[in-house]
Amino acid sequence: MLRETDSINKTVDDTIVMPLRSDEDVVRLRKTVRESLVSAGFSLIEQTKMITAASELARNTVTYGGGGESHVVKMMQGGKRGVRLIFIDHGPGIADVGLALTDGYTTGGGMGLGLSGAKRLADEFDLQTEVGKGTTVTITKWKLF
Repeated sequence: MLRETDSINKTVDDTIVMPLRSDEDVVRLRKTVRESLVSAGFSLIEQTKMITAASELARNTVTYGGGGESHVVKMMQGGKRGVRLIFIDHGPGIADVGLALTDGYTTGGGMGLGLSGAKRLADEFDLQTEVGKGTTVTITKWKLF
């Protein structure tokens, strides 16, 4: 449960962990992300941005990472409310992160806006990858209250 009385330096969170193995899982994740954003008081525009980013990253997890899991984390920190999305796979990893973050770069015939687009749509973006071990992408959207 999120409480405004928690210490400013402490992050209190509620986390939902979901598998990402199929298109149906991506649809379920989108619904869960929307519900989390609505309950945290985000506007329709903010919801659309994060749902779009979540959809792109979830599809990357399924398509390029061979499946994995997502974590939807509702947080309060100081005077901010946030939703953090974490995408974890144990696939091949990303050999050239700089290239992968370049608009238009794709290895699968798509538009090449997944990673770079998600980075632009979120307030925070973190990508950790190791070739042969997998990738973790974390995005966060914050809202002052």
